[in-house]
Amino acid sequence: MSAAVAPGARTPLVVFDFDHTLYDGDSGSHLFAWLIRRNPLRLLAALLLTPLLGPLVAFLPTRRHGISAYVWIATFGLKGARQFNRVIDAYVLAHEAQLRAKLLPHALEVFAGHRRAGDVVVVATGAPPELARAILDFVAHADVPVIGSLVGPRLGAITARRHCHNEEKMRMLREQGYGDIDIAYSDSTADLPLLLAARAPVVVNPKASRVAYFRQVLPPGTPILNWGCGDRGGDPLPGA
Repeated sequence: MSAAVAPGARTPLVVFDFDHTLYDGDSGSHLFAWLIRRNPLRLLAALLLTPLLGPLVAFLPTRRHGISAYVWIATFGLKGARQFNRVIDAYVLAHEAQLRAKLLPHALEVFAGHRRAGDVVVVATGAPPELARAILDFVAHADVPVIGSLVGPRLGAITARRHCHNEEKMRMLREQGYGDIDIAYSDSTADLPLLLAARAPVVVNPKASRVAYFRQVLPPGTPILNWGCGDRGGDPLPGA
């Protein structure tokens, strides 16, 4: 199911989040967990620091700091963004079957439907853009613009220099010329600035505990859907 926009002269702009929207889970966390697990020292550091970092990740105002710390642990020893992107490509190649299985079929149908209709489709994600692009390449959508968190070297590792998240996601979209949004799809309250900016917001695969909040803060009648994430809320697909 997708929202409708009245026809007009301007080509509709449609923005999709990636994690829990097109992809069942948090793609960046899966990548960084893999990097941590493959190195015993990184794994030990992550375990020791989780009592401190876990609460930071749990709360929106401090989330980016906690995530950046885990990313630093996972990427310690990498020299720059190019090397980091090569690691991403190797990870995607080695886990193709698992990553394909994480892509949500109904989400991809809606995504492809917008493209067939001639809409301008953009993915805006907190994940590294190289990761989202590589996964979308499995389903022939590698040419879709992806705006994601920007990374760079810091203290011997790679950290997010600019996290594509919350209000910053909207700033990054506007800087690329994507300011007048017709339809936005996302699962997260962190994307409320994006959803509220869209003429037709669509919530997909939200946490069940956040459904009532979405109904409170978004326009009446906003679709709140489940596109196949079994552990998430939203109205199920017909026949599910």
